[in-house]
This record gives sequence, C-alpha cells and structure tokens, in this order.
Amino acid sequence: QVQLVESGGGLVQAGGSLRLSCAASGRTGILYMMAWFRQAPGKERELVGRITWSGGSTTYADSVKGRFTISRDIAKNTVYLQMNSLKPDDTAVYYCTGRTGSDHDYWGQGTQVTVSS
Repeated sequence: QVQLVESGGGLVQAGGSLRLSCAASGRTGILYMMAWFRQAPGKERELVGRITWSGGSTTYADSVKGRFTISRDIAKNTVYLQMNSLKPDDTAVYYCTGRTGSDHDYWGQGTQVTVSS
C-alpha cells in the first residue's frame, strides 16, 4: 500500500504563490507517475499536471501552464506543486495521486487552496 499526505494549502491573495507538498510512504517503489488534481465547489475534478517518478517529465493543464510547476525529490519521496500568479479561479481542494504500473491510483486526502481577489 501507498500513503499520500498533502500539505501547504492555505489562503493567499491573487497574484501570490503557494507550494504544495505530497509526501509518499509505504511501497513507493511501485509508483511510476504522480499527479495533482483539483476540484472546486460545483465543478468537476480537473487534472492540474503530472510528473514521472523516475525521469521527471511533466505535463500541465493549459489553465496552469506557465504558472504552476511540478517537481519531485526522490530521496524524500515527495512531490511538489509550486503555484505562482495565483488567481481566484485556482481556488479548490488540491489532491495528490500516485499511479502504479497496473494503473491503480492512490489518492491523498486533499488540501484546500483559497485565492482571494
């Protein structure tokens, strides 16, 4: 099993920055890709971006491209989501996921990000 714990959420003004962390524990060796999703009230869950665990290749949603950056620290089993130039539309609960080679996804509990205008 894999456990994922997000942290770093909070309240920030528009234009500000936050960095979310996702600490993985347990059988982390079975993970090959990590991702960040978000879900705002009344809206569908949205993929924010992904990173491969070994190579560090990233992809991003168009809505965050150029503002958000995903990185990972293999030694710490931690994935980060650096969010810059935040907008009120970025307000959501942010979730970290880890995908295994058999395409099973583990999910964290989520962390709230609120951007005030």
